[in-house]
Parts: sequence; C-alpha cells; structure tokens
Amino acid sequence: MAEQVRITTPLTNETIKNLKAGDSVLITGVIYAARDAAHKCMVEALDRGEELPVDFTGQMVYYVGPSPAKPGEPIGSAGPTTSGRMDAYAPRLLDKGLKGMIGKGYRSAAVVDSMKQHGVVYLVTTGGAAALIAKTIKSYEVVAYGDLGPEALARMEVVDFPAIVAIDSTGKNVYQEGQKAYRQE
Repeated sequence: MAEQVRITTPLTNETIKNLKAGDSVLITGVIYAARDAAHKCMVEALDRGEELPVDFTGQMVYYVGPSPAKPGEPIGSAGPTTSGRMDAYAPRLLDKGLKGMIGKGYRSAAVVDSMKQHGVVYLVTTGGAAALIAKTIKSYEVVAYGDLGPEALARMEVVDFPAIVAIDSTGKNVYQEGQKAYRQE
C-alpha cells in the first residue's frame, strides 16, 4: 500500500531506499530546475572535462521550464516537462551523484538501469497543476546557463512540493505495474 512520505533534500541513500513506487511524497529543501537545453550544456561540459556548475551529490532535479513570475512571486507556473527528453543525458548526471529526478512520463530502459545502479528515484508530478505546484516554490535563482531563459539551470527552495514515486531505486515502475491489470495475455 502506498504511503504519504515527507522528505527533505539533499537525499540520503536511506531515504531513497525507503521510497517505494506509488508513494505520495512531499519534498522540502532545494531542488534544481533544468530542462533538455541545460542538460545538453552540462553533458557537453563533462565531455570537455569540465566540472558541473553545481555539485549534484544527493540532489534532485525537476524537469521544468517555468513561465515568468508575476510581481512579488518567485516563479510563474511550474509544470513538469516530459522526462524522456532528458533520457540521453540523465545517466551522465546520475554518475555525478544526482539522486532524484522529477518530471512526467516514462523513462528509457537505459535510465532505469542507471537508476538501479546508482540508487536513484524518479518522481512524477501533475502537469495540469502547474500553478498550484508553483505555490510550493519559495525561491528561484538561476545558477548557470542564464542565456537559456526558462531552460536555465536554477536553484529552487521548496516546501511540501507534491510528487509520486513513479520508479523506485529497485526499478519497480508504477507505469508498468498499473498496466498489468488491463493487459490481455
């Protein structure tokens, strides 16, 4: 039976091990925001032998390209981007210590294999709730690739950011489990 779990970042191996596919999670702490353009920049930097602009050890990344903030707000609507767009880059960042990813949709077999190897969790959040999700984001600061606009790498402080564990660190996958009842064998 899935539970509601409160976690804080950075993530520890024990926290990750206790998260099970289907768990409802409220996240408090720092989450990094980045989409495919920022991921491409980071992997290209690694290919050149450069360091990443942030230390991802134990950190989470949210695949988001937020809309502009209204006056007095840290961020505009902040719905998830389709995670598969980051699949070509994700294993390299997992090698660098990234422990959690948040987005929407399926992940490739290569990403799931890398998650199991490194003890990483993948969470999803609801795209249609972008304005509500933004209310959990208390600060948003671009830390690299500012020229990418909403696709820049940014540091966000969140309180009770809602997500669901879609794939846990053992590879159990709610997308696959949920479809079993409807398959005709």
